[in-house]
Amino acid sequence: MFNREIRPAKSKSYFLFGPRQTGKSTFVKSLLTDKDLYIDLLPQRNFLNYAKNPGSVREEILAHLKRYNDPLCVIDEIQKIPSLLDEVHELIESKRVRFILTGSSARKLKRGSANLLAGRAYTYRLFPLTFTELGGCFDLERALRTGTLPVLWGADMEDSLEFLKSYTETYLKEEVAAEGLVRNIGPFAQFLDIAAANDGETVNFNNVARECSVSVKTVQQYFQILEDTFLAFKIPAWNRSERRRLVSHPRYYFFDTGVTNILAHTLTNQLNPKIFGRRFEQFVIGQLMAFIGYKRLDFQLFYWRTNHCAEVDVLICQGSRIVCALE
Repeated sequence: MFNREIRPAKSKSYFLFGPRQTGKSTFVKSLLTDKDLYIDLLPQRNFLNYAKNPGSVREEILAHLKRYNDPLCVIDEIQKIPSLLDEVHELIESKRVRFILTGSSARKLKRGSANLLAGRAYTYRLFPLTFTELGGCFDLERALRTGTLPVLWGADMEDSLEFLKSYTETYLKEEVAAEGLVRNIGPFAQFLDIAAANDGETVNFNNVARECSVSVKTVQQYFQILEDTFLAFKIPAWNRSERRRLVSHPRYYFFDTGVTNILAHTLTNQLNPKIFGRRFEQFVIGQLMAFIGYKRLDFQLFYWRTNHCAEVDVLICQGSRIVCALE
């Protein structure tokens, strides 16, 4: 098991978000002791039982409290049954129960009027492995080729290829459809390929809509789905400048280089120099996002570009102040 850099507050309830296979469950289980309670909503039987009777989770936790003093309670994949958050809220208030609530999507929580606990729980995000977490095992070329999902670090190239194919087919496409995030999976699957092929480039929503044969509004919704499910993050254009003619369209980066390569059909034994450069940029920005998130820093990332193509890849900003520029 890798020593993760994330350091959540021990005395506070919190949400832990991140894409599948970034190690949320493994990390949370490493924190548990014999007195703690772990509830997993991923198995279909558990999901159906709690969905039919959300109050049963309260009964289960209260029964556990009678046997153990001050246990930590984990609910894994909380986004599957947002109504459980009402029970969580009440137990935090009345019994001072500490919760860890993990999820691979915040979309249902944010858009379904879910009880987000109004400051009673912090929010953290888990990323793929960083180069510091990998330590002496770190290999840049491998990281750019197959990514840094924990399950792949140690697998051979053939196994990595099969895993990433399965990951994109069953999760990025089928599971997104199963969650009801899109009505028609065909255009969304095509959108994923196009978004991956243009990873890190300035997005023109009209062009993407034309390629996918959907409306601009639908494309914007697709990108929002990627953000809400933590599969991609947006880097806005810096526009707080007196100079005019700055490009204002955002850029999007997928959360992992291996996932990008499999979707963009660029996963080969050796990346060509152009793809290597693009994945290096994606990897560095992903590492910055993880560092800022884990250290709880008040920084935001932007890029800067004029319509004459003069640009800076990354601006690290604090409010309206540019702290650092990276190219």
